[in-house]
Amino acid sequence: MASTDTRGGWRRRWWIPAVALVALLISGGWLVSQQPSSGWGPGSGWDQSGMGGNGWVDDGAGPVENLKQARERAAAYAETLQPGLEVGEVMRFENHYYADLQEPDGSKVTEVLINSRSGAVQPEMGPATMWNTRFSMMGGSAGSESDMSATQAQQIADRWLADHDEGLTSEDATKFPGYYTLHTVRDGEITGMLSVRASTGDVWFHSWHGDFVEMSEHS
Repeated sequence: MASTDTRGGWRRRWWIPAVALVALLISGGWLVSQQPSSGWGPGSGWDQSGMGGNGWVDDGAGPVENLKQARERAAAYAETLQPGLEVGEVMRFENHYYADLQEPDGSKVTEVLINSRSGAVQPEMGPATMWNTRFSMMGGSAGSESDMSATQAQQIADRWLADHDEGLTSEDATKFPGYYTLHTVRDGEITGMLSVRASTGDVWFHSWHGDFVEMSEHS
């Protein structure tokens, strides 16, 4: 009986780490597929065959040279995700373009990246694929909604930034299903983004963008 209890205890001790490891491997595998060999360098193009099904491109895709073209690419992708979705904020970074997708009433649903060379569009890595409770590679395991407010999310973000990068603050906490995304700011100028998970307060810094260039809002 003792040996049976020992084996059962061993299984219980390792069950949670094993689940965490599986989630980490899924996330890590997705990230590895986006490394420079698949076109993650500034101005390069993703190889569609190496996107693991997360990228989208049509026969008319090509270089994206401005915010208007990035918005058009994001809008075309949004229609494949759910007809009627619109494109909200579009941002140009050193490494690619970013856009958030929203319902007609303005409620945000997810975030995407647009490759500047190929015009390919894919869900943004990180929170959009791991924390999003509506559109997520983790599906129902992404977590549940909570009552965290935008103010609370910004307070968490600012505390994290104070601990990790002196001089950066956050602003414009935008609610997505399961998390908030905020701009990071230094001396009044946007530098990048980070996200706060609504159910846990975890922070995920968007380290993949490169330098911020310009942006446009939903018209």
